[in-house]
Amino acid sequence: MPKVEKSAGEDPDPTPYLYVSLEQKRIDQTKPYDAKKACWVPDEQEGFVQGEIKGTKGDIVSVTLPGGEVKDFKKEQVGQVNPPKYEKAEDMSNLTYLNDASVLYNLKQRYYHKLIYTYSGLFCVAINPYKRYPVYTLRCAKLYRGKRRNEVPPHVFAVSDGAYVNMLTNKENQSMLITGESGAGKTENTKKVIAYFATVGASTKKDEASEKKGSLEDQVVQTNPVLEAFGNAKTVRNDNSSRFGKFIRIHFGPSGKLAGADIETYLLEKARVISQQALERSYHIFYQMMSGSVKGVKEFCHLSNNINDYHFVSQGKTSIPGVDDGEEFHITDQAFDILGFTKEEKENVYKITASVMHMGGMKFKQRGREEQAEPDGTEEGDRVSKLLGVDSQQLYTNLVKPRIKVGNEFVTQGRNVNQVNYSIGAMCKGVFDRLFKFLVKKCNETLDTQQKRQHFIGVLDIAGFEIFDFNGFEQLCINFTNEKLQQFFNHHMFVLEQEEYKKEGIVWAFIDFGMDLLACIELIEKPMGILSILEEESMFPKATDQTFVDKLMAQHLGKSPPFQKPKPPKPGCQAGHFAIAHYAGTVSYNITGWLEKNKDPLNDTVVDQFKKGSNKLLVEIFADHPGQSGGAPADAGGKGKL
Repeated sequence: MPKVEKSAGEDPDPTPYLYVSLEQKRIDQTKPYDAKKACWVPDEQEGFVQGEIKGTKGDIVSVTLPGGEVKDFKKEQVGQVNPPKYEKAEDMSNLTYLNDASVLYNLKQRYYHKLIYTYSGLFCVAINPYKRYPVYTLRCAKLYRGKRRNEVPPHVFAVSDGAYVNMLTNKENQSMLITGESGAGKTENTKKVIAYFATVGASTKKDEASEKKGSLEDQVVQTNPVLEAFGNAKTVRNDNSSRFGKFIRIHFGPSGKLAGADIETYLLEKARVISQQALERSYHIFYQMMSGSVKGVKEFCHLSNNINDYHFVSQGKTSIPGVDDGEEFHITDQAFDILGFTKEEKENVYKITASVMHMGGMKFKQRGREEQAEPDGTEEGDRVSKLLGVDSQQLYTNLVKPRIKVGNEFVTQGRNVNQVNYSIGAMCKGVFDRLFKFLVKKCNETLDTQQKRQHFIGVLDIAGFEIFDFNGFEQLCINFTNEKLQQFFNHHMFVLEQEEYKKEGIVWAFIDFGMDLLACIELIEKPMGILSILEEESMFPKATDQTFVDKLMAQHLGKSPPFQKPKPPKPGCQAGHFAIAHYAGTVSYNITGWLEKNKDPLNDTVVDQFKKGSNKLLVEIFADHPGQSGGAPADAGGKGKL
C-alpha cells in the first residue's frame, strides 16, 4: 500500500467499494453447491434463475425451480453454474463456465455489494450506480499509480494507468473506447479518466500565469463544465446525457508530463435547441442562465424570471430533481475564467445563447389574404437585435422578405408565417451549433501549450445507443454511429485477435461471434440506402414524408433483412414508419420532418446582417459562411445533418 499524504488522508476509505471483504468471502465459499445438479434456466422476470436438475429425458431436462415448481426445459436452455470459489470474480474470463447467466449473475452480485467495476478479459465493465461512491479520490488514484492490473481491483483507473504505462514503455499512442447505451455512465467515466491523466501527468512547476489562469491540468478538467453546459441535456433515461460525441487527446511530453490536449466533437443534436419531448429538457446552459445566480447576466441578456416566456426551451421539463442550476452556472462561469475566456467573450457567449431563447418568442401574422407574413409586435425582436448588435427593423424585413439569388440577379421573396417560423428555427439551431463549435475551438486554443508533444492517449466518449418511445432522425444518426463503432470493435478485438493466434501457430478453432453488422451498416449508408434516399428526396421540391417512406419501402422491405415493418406503438405514442434490427435491439423510426431537418437552410440575408453586426463573437462564428455572396449556404444539405 503506498504512503498516503496528509491531504489525501481526509478522503473516505475506498476499500469497501473495491474489494470483497474477508467475511463476505467466507459466506460465499460456504454456499451449497452440487456441480452435477446446479443449473441456470431462463426466467421472464429475472432473466435467469438457479435451479436443480431433477432428471433428463433425451433433449428435455426437468428442473426444480426456487419456489419448488418442476419445469421442463430444452437442453440448450440449461446452463452450468460456477463453483463458489468464483463468486463475485474480478475477471469473468477466469470463470469455469462462461454462459450468459453466469456473466449476468457475477455482475449483479458485485453490483449489489457496491463493486461497480468488473473485468471481462481485456475490457472493464462498469455498471452505473446513479450515486457517488468514494472511488475517484486522490487517495484512490494513488492506489492504482504504477500498479499491474492483477495487483489491484478492477477500476477505470487501472485501465487508464495501463494505457499511460504502455505509452511510456512502448513509445506508442494509446486509445480508450468508452461505450455503452444512453445513461450507462460513459461521460462520468470519461471525466474520471481525464482527471486521472491530469493528476499523473501534472507538472510540479507553477508560474504566475498558471496561478492566475489555472494550471494546464486544471484547464483540461475544466473543459467539462463548459462542454456539458452547452452540449448535455436531460433525456427520458438520463439527467445529464451528452448530446454529442467527443474524442479527447491528452498529449504528454517526453518525460510523461502533461503537454496539452485537444477535443474533436461529433453530431451535436441541434434539433433539441428548438424542441423537446415532454419528459426531456434542452441544453443545461439555458436553465443555468435563468437561475440568475451569476450577477448581472440576466440583466444584460434581458431575460425575465419566467422560463415559460421562452417557448423554445420550455416544451418539456424545466428543472431536474437534485440538480441546482444556479450552483451549476457558477461552476460554468468559473470554468470560462480558468480556460482564459475574456470578459467580453464570455458576455457575448451568454448574449448569443439568450438571443436563441428570445428568437423563439418572435411573433408573425398573415397579412390579409396575401401569402405574406408581417411582424406581430417587435418586442422580442428588439431584444434579439440589441444582444446581437443589429438593426431590429432590418432583421424583421430580412426574415419576412429575404433577398434570394435567381440566376445573376437578386429578387425579394415574400414568405408566409410558416416559412418565417421555420427559418427562425433553422437560424437558432445554426447559431447554437456554431457557438458550440467556437467553444470547442477556444478550449483547444487554451489547451495548446506549445510544449513538445511526444505521444497522446485518446479517449472516445460517443453518444450511447438509444431506443425511446419516439425515435427520430437524431436517434438514427446516433445508433448508426454506434453500429459502425461496434463493427470496428468486433473486427479488431475478435477477428484480428484470432488471426494473430493462427500466425503464432496456436491451435485454435476459429469462432464466429455472429456479430457481423455489415448488413445493417450498408442498409443505412450504401448507395440507395436510407441516407442516400433521404439526400435524393431532399433535392426534389415536391417530395414529402410519404414519398420518402414509399421509396424506402419499395427499395428495402423484404430485400434488406435488417429493414422491417414497425411494431404497433404503445398507447398515446406516435407510430413508426419503419424499423431497423440493430445489434443492440430493433428500433422503430418515425420520419416526420426528416427532409426539412436534412436541408436546414439558413436565411442568407439574415446571415449577411449578422456578419455586419457589432457582436464580435457573432461575426466570428459566421466568418466561414458565404452569406449572400453566392454558393450554397454552409449549413444547407449534407448527409446526416442534425
